[in-house]
Amino acid sequence: MIKKRRVFSGTRPTGHLHLGNYFGAIKGYLKLQDEKNLDCIYAIVDLHGVTSPYNPKTYPKEVTDLVLDYLACGLDPKKSHLIIQSHLPQHLELAYYLSTIYPVSRLEQLPTYKEKKLEQPKYINLGLLYYPILMAADILIYKAELVPVGKDQLPHLELTREVARMFNNYFGKTFPEPQAFLTSGSYVPSLTGEGKMSKTNENSYISLIDDLDTIKKKLAKVPTDLGHGNKVPQQGGINALLTLVELFMGKLKREQYEKQYLTTGIKYQPLKNELAQYIYNYLKPIQAKRAYYQKHPQLIKEIIENGERYALGIVQKTLLEVKRKMGFR
Repeated sequence: MIKKRRVFSGTRPTGHLHLGNYFGAIKGYLKLQDEKNLDCIYAIVDLHGVTSPYNPKTYPKEVTDLVLDYLACGLDPKKSHLIIQSHLPQHLELAYYLSTIYPVSRLEQLPTYKEKKLEQPKYINLGLLYYPILMAADILIYKAELVPVGKDQLPHLELTREVARMFNNYFGKTFPEPQAFLTSGSYVPSLTGEGKMSKTNENSYISLIDDLDTIKKKLAKVPTDLGHGNKVPQQGGINALLTLVELFMGKLKREQYEKQYLTTGIKYQPLKNELAQYIYNYLKPIQAKRAYYQKHPQLIKEIIENGERYALGIVQKTLLEVKRKMGFR
């Protein structure tokens, strides 16, 4: 019997998934579940979500919405396991044990912590500082060997590897040092023409649940120029549109529009309308699948319970090993 390598990935419930999430990460995650030598665990990391301002009245729905998005995109409960982080308190217990060996000074130096302090100056809590330790616990409690990440997340993973090394040095070999599995997903630029699609800017993205009219309105706001020039822009709104054209209509179509830009000129309104239709047609099956699960809440409950039942066997075993090595058993 082939020993499977474990994969772990978590997503915060901070709004619906958008095209950037889907092409940049989710498609890669779902491809992993088809690899027979991998054991994939995907989590809604709701404990991480409350380190930023949130509404406790709507939070349960946001968690459910993310579960629906995952299932709609193609997560197959027969091939991978879906869990909700807060349902398994063992994550928090391991995080505490790990926090006793990791220096506070290192956490305070992390760029992400400094950025969050600036981003939410009235909501600087201990959870923000503790965030990387809990993230390390999320990964290490499953002894995950692979963590699918983008290049911008590599520093986070390196901290987890450092925590694993420190624990192993103090208490004996326990955790593997997880390796980055760089997702080969496409970079999806922001509709504003600056950076990539992000949940932090509602004007920057197209959500997986957007209808045709909403998509048209969002694309209509993408900044453009006169439609012609002697060089095709490699950034800004025009590049964003052409990138979406390539993703949804193909590379040949992008080349045709680039040729128009350099010769007769592009008429942006027809381009945007046609692109909107292609995007909506692509999203329709995802939205239909989401609607199906939405009508069958009992099925969602069973999927989560099955995933967490599987995960519980792993986390209990890891915690028992950790407690014995640390002198608690």
